[in-house]
Amino acid sequence: MSADNSSDVAIVGAGIHPFGRHESTGMEQGAVAVRRALADASCTWNDIQFAFGGSDAAGKPDTMVSTLGLTGVPFINVANGCATGGSALISGYNAINAGAADVVMAIGFDKHPRGAFDPKPADWGLGDWYGDTGLMLTTQFFGLKIQRYMHDHGITASTLAKVAVKAFRNGSLNENAWRRKPLSEEEVLNGPMLSHPLTQYMFCSPGEGGVALVLCRGDLASRFTDAPVYLRSAVLRSRPFGSFEVFSPWLAPERGPSPTVDAARGAFEMAGIGPDDIDVAQVQDTESGAEVMHLAETGLCQDGEQEDMIQLGETDIGGRLPVNSDGGCLANGEPIGASGLRQVYESVLQLRGRAGARQVPDDPRTAFTHVYGAPGISACTVLST
Repeated sequence: MSADNSSDVAIVGAGIHPFGRHESTGMEQGAVAVRRALADASCTWNDIQFAFGGSDAAGKPDTMVSTLGLTGVPFINVANGCATGGSALISGYNAINAGAADVVMAIGFDKHPRGAFDPKPADWGLGDWYGDTGLMLTTQFFGLKIQRYMHDHGITASTLAKVAVKAFRNGSLNENAWRRKPLSEEEVLNGPMLSHPLTQYMFCSPGEGGVALVLCRGDLASRFTDAPVYLRSAVLRSRPFGSFEVFSPWLAPERGPSPTVDAARGAFEMAGIGPDDIDVAQVQDTESGAEVMHLAETGLCQDGEQEDMIQLGETDIGGRLPVNSDGGCLANGEPIGASGLRQVYESVLQLRGRAGARQVPDDPRTAFTHVYGAPGISACTVLST
């Protein structure tokens, strides 16, 4: 792959504010991430020519200019559920490719109240009846979806538990993760049952945190860093006809593909490589079942192959295809605006060889990220050195 022409988009700066629970506001956490990304890129806010930012519950990202600097930079707010961060990144990627700017910032942050997300049916184009069924509580939907998948493809409860065990083990190696205590398979399986077959430790929690990335035209990357990571593709899709998604739980006469299938296929086609070429992957793991299903939907395996993959440790940091090396949503929590960018931040660290105790071995050269949001939005990227 070429890494020195103006048609490439490079990530030259990456910054993060630790995930979890903090005294600072979500906006302040986002500003910390921005300053760290700027420092990583050896530039200043004055160098940013365009910015895209997303937050679900912590304020309007464009107002951060009061803290970062009143430079007149075009700053567009982005909102797309859990795919908000991925959407901000794609917006920045497209701005560079369109020639609107040479240096762009993508920002995501959030600060959610304690407890489960509490969405309102009307905000998602649904009647009150849908809330009365209990399915606005997403844990219910995820439980129903993975039940069906387990039945159809032979996935066991042990495999769901092992996804969580891996997440907390990886999180224990991540200084920016929220949940850093390893758990055994027995502890996960014996946790309180929330929505069968998913126990308490198989779900992520709403949380706090911020991530920022500095992007630039590929031929300018050497001005900012000696370790650029190239964004080979960035693709977003909404749900096609017949897909079965959170807040869109209907069954068409003929089941259609999920938006993740389309987004991943588009990302690989744009990058010119396939799933077998990926060295490390980050996929949305709102709960254990989501990681299992998304592995197949992204093309990283076939339906049903996850059972052996996970039981054999192939998705561990030292395995054939490391998945969610930073602990994913299960260990980091889910600050909606930041999650998709956290995946890319982790991929940048891995491809630079700077992930510390959780570094994937054998010099990874390619990475894949996938984030999924309601009511059926999926964003995928392919990155390489």
